[in-house]
Amino acid sequence: MDEYTGVAPGVRELDGLTISKVSVGRGDNNCYLLRCRSTGEQVLIDAAAEPLTLLELCDHQLAGVVTTHRHWDHWQRALPQVVEATGARTYAGEPDVAGIDVPTDVALTHGDIIRCGEAKLRVIRLTGHTPGGVALLYDDLAGNPHLFTGDSLFPGGVGNTFGDAEAFSSLLGDVEIRIFGVLPDETWVYPGHGRDTTLGAERPALPEWRSRGW
Repeated sequence: MDEYTGVAPGVRELDGLTISKVSVGRGDNNCYLLRCRSTGEQVLIDAAAEPLTLLELCDHQLAGVVTTHRHWDHWQRALPQVVEATGARTYAGEPDVAGIDVPTDVALTHGDIIRCGEAKLRVIRLTGHTPGGVALLYDDLAGNPHLFTGDSLFPGGVGNTFGDAEAFSSLLGDVEIRIFGVLPDETWVYPGHGRDTTLGAERPALPEWRSRGW
């Protein structure tokens, strides 16, 4: 398997979970396939584009697909085909469900648990980039936490709130309280586009993000 470098494609092997990352589509959307190493069960985060690529990645076998937020580039070009081909259960944040044309089987709220075999993914609501954006936390008991943030947190700042000061305040507040306030610097962050980062690398810049307003 490819060495995981933080730039797609790559594979990271944890004690209980294998994380595969691939970038698809013109927007270089990151998709993450999680596979339980005990049961083989798989969950895909953001079926964004290139359905054939994603189906090959998962070998046409998925227990679930989580859409981190309702923006079209994270679901429109692949989610319908991937769900049809695999019969996967669909998940999305409750306020975003109406903006996703593919029916959502489970509307997520803050604190919900999604299972991938024996692995547990905890849902963290991050409101601002969209009303129902979610991050997923895998707390690796044998190592560091791993956090999949969609478009709510990137290297260098939070997600785009399109000039809406209230949405920015909400998103940064959620990120500060629900992520930086409770998770250690060693937490690995997997965003919806681009390279990975850690909370430790980003934490010193939080005051700058707030002062600049984006």
